[in-house]
Amino acid sequence: MEQKACMSLSFSKLNFSLWVVILFMIFSQADSYDPLDPFGNITIKWDVISWTPDGYVALVTMNNFQMYRHIMSPGWTLGWGWAKKEVIWSMVGAQTTEQGDCSKFKGNVPHCCKRIPVVVDLLPGVPYNQQIANCCKGGVVASWGQDPALAVSAFQVSVGLAGTSNKTVILPKNFTLLGPGPGYTCGPAKIVPSTVYLTPDRRRKTQALMTWNVTCTYSQLLVSKSPRCCVSFSSFYNSTITPCPSCSCGCHNKKDCIMNNSYKLKSAGINTPRKDNVPLLQCTHHMCPIRVHWHVKINYKDYWRVKIAITNFNYRMNYTQWTLVAQHPNLNNVTQVFSFDYKPLVPYQSINDTAMFYGMKFYNDLLMEAGPFGNVQTEILLKKDKDEFTLGQGWAFPRKIYFNGDECHFPPPDAYPNLPNSVHSDFFPFLTTVTSMFLLVLLII
Repeated sequence: MEQKACMSLSFSKLNFSLWVVILFMIFSQADSYDPLDPFGNITIKWDVISWTPDGYVALVTMNNFQMYRHIMSPGWTLGWGWAKKEVIWSMVGAQTTEQGDCSKFKGNVPHCCKRIPVVVDLLPGVPYNQQIANCCKGGVVASWGQDPALAVSAFQVSVGLAGTSNKTVILPKNFTLLGPGPGYTCGPAKIVPSTVYLTPDRRRKTQALMTWNVTCTYSQLLVSKSPRCCVSFSSFYNSTITPCPSCSCGCHNKKDCIMNNSYKLKSAGINTPRKDNVPLLQCTHHMCPIRVHWHVKINYKDYWRVKIAITNFNYRMNYTQWTLVAQHPNLNNVTQVFSFDYKPLVPYQSINDTAMFYGMKFYNDLLMEAGPFGNVQTEILLKKDKDEFTLGQGWAFPRKIYFNGDECHFPPPDAYPNLPNSVHSDFFPFLTTVTSMFLLVLLII
């Protein structure tokens, strides 16, 4: 009996441990799961295009398959660890940030001898002999939903002291990606079917000698424990403006903030970004770099109109190729969008309630730093679904707002602008008053 009891206890402990492991795996994956872009990721593909006497030449392509999260300036930074004592003989379209100790080499000196190389994209305008297709954009990569043609970056690397065949190559490990800051987690490299290429005349197919992929996913929790944007509300039927909640993005920067009328704003270099990307925020009660304001503007018979304004409160940051994502049930019937580009997002084919907005090229695709020009705005005309449309209970306000792929902090539901209580209760007294005045006029006549 004692033996059976011990066995039962051991099994229970094992069962409990398994559940802990399973739950940990689920929640660790959930951190990087985005319900509005469930298949979004950055895939880094290595194609071995030739063998060399002591290694191989690989074309490395970074595809951003995220619908609304792009990599903005100062661009991506990619790192990995070599499995053995590999070196990088040369690179085209990118460079490592450090060469490392190459003192044991005589004659030809490698481009990089570090065990953990860190690679960055080249800047635009480098000589043509240092370029390849899709390189040299300063690490800036558009989102897939915004511009698929610009959602790619590439470079070529020649690796030495490595395997020289499919059986002897050992894949790099421990990949890291900054885009430009933290947030991405990369999985291990996995061998996949070799990439097939078409010749320029599209009459012949060639293929890579070997291909492996690395998939990187984004988690907002890895960037900051606090949100990086907030949402405020207003409406035509209520004079009260619902502001962003106090300290929506944390108040840790409050001691270093600047008032919007401070003499410090006239100092030289006030708008120059720092290498550590520490913001210089305008002093506000919410202390967010970005505020998105949603205003219910007009209610027509068959349509209603919304105004959206995005304001930048960071004096050290302007946002190129910014994106705004909104979730609302009536976004399935957008009639017109003014001054923004618009694209519906349908990650789940049966649900069409999410839309991506972004600036028009060369017009407002750049959100300037904090100040008089640090804002962009649009108006959206939506056709009513008469079975659903209502101005009551906050229905006219969005369910979620994302700016540049980060979810924004909302006010509490009980603070949303409400329909005045007198809308219905005062109607009949008003009608009675009008009727009485009309009768009085008739008696006078």
